Amino acid sequence: MSIRVAVADDQELVRSGFSMILEAQPDIEVVAEAGDGEQAVAAVLRHGPDVVLLDIRMPGMDGIEAARRVCAQSSCRVIMLTTFDHDEYVYEALYAGASGFLLKDVRRDDLVHAVRVVAAGDSLLAPSVTRRLVADVVRRRRTESDAPDVSPSERLAALTAREEETLRLLARGLSNAEIAASFVVSEHTVKTHVSNVLSKLGLRDRVQAVICAYETGLVVPGG
Repeated sequence: MSIRVAVADDQELVRSGFSMILEAQPDIEVVAEAGDGEQAVAAVLRHGPDVVLLDIRMPGMDGIEAARRVCAQSSCRVIMLTTFDHDEYVYEALYAGASGFLLKDVRRDDLVHAVRVVAAGDSLLAPSVTRRLVADVVRRRRTESDAPDVSPSERLAALTAREEETLRLLARGLSNAEIAASFVVSEHTVKTHVSNVLSKLGLRDRVQAVICAYETGLVVPGG
């Protein structure tokens, strides 16, 4: 069964280039292209892709607002595209529901891999750019924001010790297989721990779990 993808970027060459790379894969089908956020949201609702690639900076409705609407109105998963390795809007994009980030100069193999990973329900935590950006924006957010209504300890209180350790390892970028090796358990058991963490903390996916780990101080940026 093919992975259905939509590509949204205001630069036609970038948009068509990504589409050509993805279309060349036997398990991926590009069902729509869009030049701005409004077109992207309409394309997702019309064609029902599994994954949409969204440029962060587009005219009219930007990628962040488009991501927010896509995630609120569909089950389509979002990968944000950016030309920058540090973008001030990353935090908002993640909370809008984005499952990860790719730089526009991404290698073709990494692009294809990212689409497959996100379509399978996972998130892009492995690339160093994602971990660095998450740490940076969360650190800034914690510094600038008012004191939270719920303390970090209260927020994590629902987790068992093993679930809390799972969250810590997720935030450090470990895969399920690596966490399983660390715990000396099966990957199935780790998947259960991850599912419990997301459910108990009310999180959409692993990317938001990483944000939570930094916000609560479970993992310290740069540590």
